[in-house]
Amino acid sequence: MNAATPLVDPFARPITYLRVSVTDRCDFRCTYCMAEHMQFLPKRDLLTLEELDRLCSAFVGLGVRKLRVTGGEPLVRRNIMEFFRAMSRHLGQGLDELTLTTNGSQLARFAPELAACGVRRVNVSLDTLDADRFAAITRWGRLPQVLDGIEAARAAGLRVKINAVALKGFNEDELFTLTNWCAEQGHDLTFIEVMPMGEMGEEQRLDQYWALSDLRKLLEERYSVTPLTERSGGPARYVRLEETGQKIGFITPLTHNFCESCNRVRLTCTGELFMCLGQEDRADLRAPLRASDDDAVVRAAIREAISRKPKGHDFDYSRRHVSGQVSRFMSHTGG
Repeated sequence: MNAATPLVDPFARPITYLRVSVTDRCDFRCTYCMAEHMQFLPKRDLLTLEELDRLCSAFVGLGVRKLRVTGGEPLVRRNIMEFFRAMSRHLGQGLDELTLTTNGSQLARFAPELAACGVRRVNVSLDTLDADRFAAITRWGRLPQVLDGIEAARAAGLRVKINAVALKGFNEDELFTLTNWCAEQGHDLTFIEVMPMGEMGEEQRLDQYWALSDLRKLLEERYSVTPLTERSGGPARYVRLEETGQKIGFITPLTHNFCESCNRVRLTCTGELFMCLGQEDRADLRAPLRASDDDAVVRAAIREAISRKPKGHDFDYSRRHVSGQVSRFMSHTGG
């Protein structure tokens, strides 16, 4: 097979989107993402920044056009800007977009440099605008620090999209507060259903689950909601609120399985490639990466992994039972 032949999975879906976790560490401990006292990976197990560069470059050479840097919290990785500078060389040379998902805690420090590396937009995880609730859900986080980071990103010219996990009994009453704040600030907003990942307990996950179909009905009671056909390269489906003109996204792995159009895979900081967020199957790319300096070996390993990409996940909260649960924490895979 020609080295330049694009990646296509067994269901004829082109793989054009790579999410790469550069660390499993985070300065928050969000309750739906990780345990309060996490056991993080030894640093020796992590890929070096140079190894991450080599792997991501191989994916770009195989047709990946969007690269999202994740964690943990990616901006706590030591010397992480070296990686962003390295990846920026691919922009316009196969790569259309270089971006990241962040908790916002370090944006005030890094936003200008990110913009200089060609990053044009960032996703910031923010589930509440209430300082006490924020401290409770993140355990270690401080809301003013994140809001300062968001403002720094905007000042640096970065487009900000807010990602809010919909949590029953936690932020239901902030639906319109979050929506209105994002409209005032000029931020897009995406709501995400909580997924059955990590050893959190079945009852807790069921109690947290707020179907976005119900959330959308509440929006439709207050706003004129127009469905949009545009896609951002990820799983979100979008609507426009006519009264504010803002774009609202919905990521619905439970109420609407979006797998039929899945174009993405996830690379962990240890070189594991997960072909599906909701399945346990993975491929070890670290071994072939370290076994040979020949990138053909790496490309072959990537192709073999993509040949095993499943049709979809099995997440299901129906009948008051969690099905399709995976044991790893969201922070391990990078969201």
